[in-house]
Amino acid sequence: MSFRHVLLAEWTKLRTVRGWVAGLVAVCLAVVGLGLLFATGSHSSCSKGPVEVPCPAPTPGPDGTAVVDRFYFVSLPLDGNGAITARVNSMTGQIRLPDVTPGVRNVVPGVVPWAKAGLMVKESTEQGAAYAAIMVTGAHGVRMQHDFTEDVAGGPQGVSPGRPRWLRLSRTNDTITGEESPDGKRWTPVGTARLEELPARVRIGLFAASPPDVRVESNPLGGTATAGRFSEVTAKMDEISVGGTTSGTWSRDDIGVDYDVDGTPHHPGGLVRNGGTFTVTGTGDIAPNTTEGTIERTLTGALIALVVAIVVAVLFVTAEYRRGLIRTTLLAGPRRGRMLAAKAVVVGAATFAAGLVGAAVTVPLAVRVLRGNGIFTLPLSTLTQVRVIAGAAGVLAVSAVLALALGALFRRSAPAVIAAIVVLVVPYVLGTASILPDEVSRWLLRLTPAAGFAIQQSVPEYEQVISHYVPAMGYFPLPPWGGFAVLCAYAALALGLAVRRLNRRDV
Repeated sequence: MSFRHVLLAEWTKLRTVRGWVAGLVAVCLAVVGLGLLFATGSHSSCSKGPVEVPCPAPTPGPDGTAVVDRFYFVSLPLDGNGAITARVNSMTGQIRLPDVTPGVRNVVPGVVPWAKAGLMVKESTEQGAAYAAIMVTGAHGVRMQHDFTEDVAGGPQGVSPGRPRWLRLSRTNDTITGEESPDGKRWTPVGTARLEELPARVRIGLFAASPPDVRVESNPLGGTATAGRFSEVTAKMDEISVGGTTSGTWSRDDIGVDYDVDGTPHHPGGLVRNGGTFTVTGTGDIAPNTTEGTIERTLTGALIALVVAIVVAVLFVTAEYRRGLIRTTLLAGPRRGRMLAAKAVVVGAATFAAGLVGAAVTVPLAVRVLRGNGIFTLPLSTLTQVRVIAGAAGVLAVSAVLALALGALFRRSAPAVIAAIVVLVVPYVLGTASILPDEVSRWLLRLTPAAGFAIQQSVPEYEQVISHYVPAMGYFPLPPWGGFAVLCAYAALALGLAVRRLNRRDV
């Protein structure tokens, strides 16, 4: 009997047992039903003082990525090619800590690690417009960044008393080049950026920004992130020269500033100019947005669907042992490994199809419902959305194959189902529920089959953005395809062991 005939025979078995078909339908319905239930039950509202206002949508960057674009910008219009040079003499700042005395603001001096000040070329002063910048940071030396997601490290030296840093940013058509120098004479290239379709007229100037101070505080069970606290930075810059065709006077733009109900700017930046010395104060950040919701949140039903898929996959093989039909199956196809491989293909493909339909229906509908309830999800590229949706179905399918292999090893339903839940569901729940210390959670999601859930992570970690990058917040320790490979390796190992036992002919 050829493999195609064995495959057809196993498919016939699966589709003719109503309970198994109902289980696969339940896999799909669990993903859809629980995902939409989560979306309809989630609501958000925003306010300015006592006034309720619509929640703002995330600002899109040049490539559609959601971004944060909040900083103070002192700039001139530049027509065509040109350059700007400046010396950053000092960076100081302040951070608001929790109040020690109720009602008394606890503000202390300090500069957060990713506070930044330096030079920028920006398409316009609109939020999300393309830009390239070279900067000195609070604790990460000189960096060149562009279009929010791109970051290149320069020299590790920051700014300290008596040790200023010179910066230069040049435009040649669509190419922006950043350089640094300790003395304004010996220049070292830091990086280049190509800003597609950059208009002839851009803004060129000085900027300052300081993201919230995010700290991780420990509790008896492990680490947990605190809310970001307000911070601001003040940079003193001089020896400023601008080459190229510019016009007008320096403009001051507090890009992205929020306004209170009475029109007062909330935590405004500012400029103090004393001759050729510019003292620029800014808050906020110029970076990818990692604080909005992600589309994988809509797949909350996938965990219940996984349990159902495990049960169906286990029963698909153990039912033959329980009813004494396995001998008949092996007599019809004596190549035992081929029989088990056919079962794996059938149950994996059927589970994938059920999961794919569920995820493909749930994600766009749930995102629309969430948006109607004032909750926005981060915009993603089409390829990333496809990976998340197909990845959810892939996790269900490969997990079903793993459960099938465990069923063939144990030959009894209950132990196999329990084993599959222990190695798949339990590590995922423990790793993402803030129950264990963060490092333990990371190791669980590196070493167990639950690592496969990383395929659903839609937003990467960014070195230049301080956030709570832990599994409880949706960040897995392995890259998406690396985590999925771990799950596939476990399924292949279990299937190999099952074939080895089946070939011992002790049925």
